[in-house]
Formats: sequence, structure tokens, C-alpha cells
Amino acid sequence: MRTSTIGFVQGKNLMSQSRIACVWIAVAGMLPIAALQAAPDALVAKQLAGPPEDFAQMASLTPDATAIHSKSALLPIELALTGDGFAAWSGDLPVEKGRLHFAVLSADDAAWQVSLQSPTAQVARAAASLASASGRTELGIENDRHSADYYALDDVESGRWRVDIRASASGSRRGFLLVEGDAATELTSYQTHRRQWPGQSIGLVAMLSGESAKGEATLGGQAGRIDRAELRVTAPDGSVRVLPMFDDGAHSDQRAGDSVFGGEFLTGAAGDYIAQVRIDGRDAAGRALVRTSEHIIPVVEQSVSLAGALATGRDDSQARGRVLLDIPVMVRAPGQHYRAFAEVWGTDARGRSVAVAWLGGMIDPGANTLALGLDTRWITRAGARAPFELRALRIEDPDHFVTLAESARLPLALPTTVSDVSVGLRSNVVIDDDMRMGIKPAVLDQRAGEAVNGVGQRLLLVHGYCSGGVWPAAQFTTDSTFLDVNQNRSHDQFARLIQSFGATWNSFGIVAHSQGGPAALHLYNYYWSGLDNATGSRLIQSVGSPYKGTNLAGILASLGSWFGVGCGTNDNLSYSGSASWLAGIPNSSRAKVNYYTTAFRSTNWWTNDYCNFATDLVLSDPEDGTTEKVNGQLSGAVNRGHVDGQCHTTGMRDPAQYLNASRNATMNTNAAR
Repeated sequence: MRTSTIGFVQGKNLMSQSRIACVWIAVAGMLPIAALQAAPDALVAKQLAGPPEDFAQMASLTPDATAIHSKSALLPIELALTGDGFAAWSGDLPVEKGRLHFAVLSADDAAWQVSLQSPTAQVARAAASLASASGRTELGIENDRHSADYYALDDVESGRWRVDIRASASGSRRGFLLVEGDAATELTSYQTHRRQWPGQSIGLVAMLSGESAKGEATLGGQAGRIDRAELRVTAPDGSVRVLPMFDDGAHSDQRAGDSVFGGEFLTGAAGDYIAQVRIDGRDAAGRALVRTSEHIIPVVEQSVSLAGALATGRDDSQARGRVLLDIPVMVRAPGQHYRAFAEVWGTDARGRSVAVAWLGGMIDPGANTLALGLDTRWITRAGARAPFELRALRIEDPDHFVTLAESARLPLALPTTVSDVSVGLRSNVVIDDDMRMGIKPAVLDQRAGEAVNGVGQRLLLVHGYCSGGVWPAAQFTTDSTFLDVNQNRSHDQFARLIQSFGATWNSFGIVAHSQGGPAALHLYNYYWSGLDNATGSRLIQSVGSPYKGTNLAGILASLGSWFGVGCGTNDNLSYSGSASWLAGIPNSSRAKVNYYTTAFRSTNWWTNDYCNFATDLVLSDPEDGTTEKVNGQLSGAVNRGHVDGQCHTTGMRDPAQYLNASRNATMNTNAAR
């Protein structure tokens, strides 16, 4: 899609206006993703490759590498009618180390009456009268927020406290109690596999984790004892199942009686499942605790499968020195693209296996084949010859990175022209962009004298998940604002929208907030765009981006499934989803990112500071109200520093991080365009 589709507004030629993008994307943002992908300047995928040294980074993850760590508990509650015009709920909360910080959320954002009774008190009292701090707050990310009442009780009696909640019978009776536990003892849980297809049994494992007095990490029975564990599974249709978890050694839970629990559930139709793990138990010191973790589990149709036992290579007619490796597949979803990766192995002069390169990228299947591109210089560099084979092949859906087809080893027959590649020149091979990304399309390649992709240079200002224009455009120059207001996109969908928007210009750099950072990196890594024509020291810059995910993703998915409101479930922003996404991003692409992190300002040493009280119950310090500093890191990228006293967005305790004029000026000066 070109800007000329709405080239004139109120008699003015928008091509001459510096804010053309704000107008154009307001229209484009309402178009379906498929319509944008079918535009004349549709994306061309890169043919990714890298050296064997990257194999570990690009490999599919072991289950425990996608673990969620949680210090809190999100407890769903449903009030029952009392017959006097009210509805009520009662339960108890374990208080660890004399501290009780919690929030109450109702489906209709109504304020509920909350009373508390300590283990030794004779009567209950209003929670606000016992709290050192209380008030109204919001829990969420950007514009996906839910009102909540928060209460902070410090230096109080430990043990089990009774909680009574009362509300008008005319209002909603559904809600949540979100309580923070002692961060020294966390719930650690993870899926046992990623075969997330309809009809599959999905397993999860749960254990406690902590730290010993000597500072050593502890797991399972060393960190505490789980007395009871259960799975609460919300299906795409909203139905809820509560299933037991077991410590019997027969449910992927290691050994019987080791305080590691396992459970499973059977998937039905495709869609997003929310699997909440709840455990009740005791920490290493014997104090009672409750913890939950919220897993977003997208179940997708297995729309592609391998259809043969041999991959074959053919010369790429579009580029000398390159071959296309055709993998036989059966595709049951025409028009869908996939993310694929494989290792190429050959044989050295002594007949031993030798690693050549990894290949991958986003791929549109052809007629019963899926083609990976290979520059033959990788073979020369490795000193390899036939026989060749593909190893660790995996084909994934592009939005959730769920493996749909895989093969540990697949023989590879290459054309004779490749077999004759000289191994004597291996020391002369220098890895360049053509080897790593394939040949730049002529529409972008100014060297070819055929570049037709837009005109001019630009700095794109990109927002995040469920957000809008956050950047103060007046603090940037030669800039245009990308707007996809209050939407929920996968990284791949988000990246494609940015590319379609950016096709107005021949080259562009990006300044991004929150999810805009991963989306920009995704675009650069997988697709050709104006990013590949930009000049300047910093191609992609981001602030507050959760490259490793945020625990709020699962919390908000749970709220949305129970309340029926919100921007929608986004597993790319979860810990596990982010880890799966990063398993396809090599350091050569990460190096194009310059990122900043921020956190709340600490006012004194004796109080717990925060950007937002409700999110502080979930996130580990330091954090900006959405992204924890530790999970805002991107290894292989350029860390431009951390600043205290700035929060993720407006409405938090400290100023929003994207309003910092000094940092914005620095990013503007150094931005590629």
C-alpha cells in the first residue's frame, strides 16, 4: 500500500506534509493484516543463515528454559448472594514475614468492601483501617488496564488472615484477589513440550525455587514444600476446568515425593488456553504460602507436515552462488507462511561430520515444498563435501513459534555444481550480509539501479502493545508517527504493519516503545525493508521493551478471560513466548538494537517503592511498572543505560519514560534514517 491511496485531504497534497504518516496509518491500522500483506509493496523475506557457533542460540528450547517464576498469587473469586441485597466471599491468605500487600479487582471495576481478621484477632476490621497505605489504582499494560483497590499492611502478624469481601448484589460478582508473596520463594513452572495442537495433552511442571543462606539457588524440596497443586484451565470458549497436579513420579514430575508436581490437560479446538498453576505450601522456614503462575498456551492447527525423507538442492536462478534447499511438505493452509530453521552438515576430507551453517527465516511454501536459501560460501568456509544432511529441522507457525513439523536428521542431495565447490579457498571466506540475509531485492537495492521503494528518509516513532502515539513528535526531526491504536498484534503482525507503513520512504530508522522494540527487531531480522537502506549510527532504538517478556502478559490474559474485556491475549509478551521468539534472532541482528531501561525512583531505604502498586505485586524490582530491568535486557544488543525515576507510561508514580527530553534528543541525533 502506498501513501498515494489517500494522497489528498482537504485539497492538500499529503506527500508534502511532515505528518503524513499519522493520517495514513489511521486508515491503514483499520485494515485486516491480510490486506496489508497483499499490498503492492508486500514483504520479501530474508534468507537467514549463520555460522555453526550460533547453533546453540538458534536451537529450539528445552522446556525449563521457558519457565515462569512467580512471587505472587492471582486468585479468582466469585461472590455468592447473601439474600440481603448483597453478595459476599470469604477466604484466607497466608501472610509471610509480617507483610500483606494485595489488590482486589472486580469485573465491572466497582469498589468492593474488604475486611480483614488477623490470626489472633477476635473481630474483622475494614482493610483500609488496618493498612499503612490504600487506595485506587490500575493493573495493566498501556491502555489494557483494570481498576483495582490496593492495600498495604506492614509489620503485622504472620500466619493465615481471614479476608471478607462484600458488594452490592446488583453488580458483577466475579473478581480477583492479587496478593504478593515473599520474593525469596517463588513458584517455578513450565510446559513439558511445545506440541500445542488440537487434541494434544499439554503437561506442566511446578516447584518452588529460592536461595539458601549461602546464596545458592534451591529447587523443589530444598526451597520448601508444596502441599497441594492444581491446574485451572480456561479454554478459548471461556469454559473452565480445575485439574489436580501430582507428585507421584508419573506426571513429568521427576521423582515421587520430591515436592515437584506435574499435571496435564487435553486440548480441544485451536485458540488461546490460559493454564494457571496454583500451589499451596510452605517455604524453607515452614511459613505458609500461596503462589500462582499464568501460562498462555496458544493451540494452533498442525497445518504443515513433512512429506518425504529427502531434501533436494537446486541452483537459485535469481542469484549466482546460491542454492535453494527444497524440503518436501504437505501444506493444509494455503497462503500461510512459516518460520523454519535447520542446521546444514556435510563431510570433511576424512569422512567425519562437519557443521556448515544454520539456515532459517519466514518462508512462503511453494508447491509441496518449503525452500531454505544457502550461499555456497558457507560450504567453502566449512571445507565440507557430500554427503550432506539437514539436522534439527523445525517448522513453526509465525505468530506463536509453535513447532508444527520437525526432523532430527534429513538427508540432503545437492546439485553437482555445489559438490565441486573448492575447499582450498575456505580461509578467504569473509562472512558478509549476503551470506547472512540473502540477496537484497532490486526494489530496495540502490546498487542495482532499480530501487523503487518510496522516496526520502524517515525516523519512525513506534508505540507498543494496546497503545497509541506516545512519543512527543516535536522532540524529533524528519519523523513520522506509526499508529495502530489500542491493538493486540503478534510480533510478526506488528512488524508487517511497520514495513507497510515505512514503504512510503526509501529508508527509515526506528525509535520504539515497549513491544515496538521487539516488533522492530523482528522486522529487521526476517524481512527486507527501508531499515536495510538506512544510514546512521543507531538503526533501532527502544525504551522499556520487554525483550524477555513480562509476567503481566499472563495476568492480563487471565483477567481478560474471566472479565471478558481487554486488548486480548498476547503470548509473545510472556516469558515463555519471548524465549521462543528469541530462539530465532541471531546476535548479528540483535546488534542493530540500542536499548534503554528505567525503573521507579527510590525515595528512602525503608519503604518499598514502585511505579504502580498493583503491578509491583507481580514484578520483581527494579521495574518500570511493566518491564523488569532484568527482562528488558537483550543480549547481543547495545545497552545504552538504565535510569531511575521514570516509569513505563503515564498515570504511574514517576514520569513516563518516553517523555524524557534529554534521552529523546540523544536518540534523535544518533538515529539512522
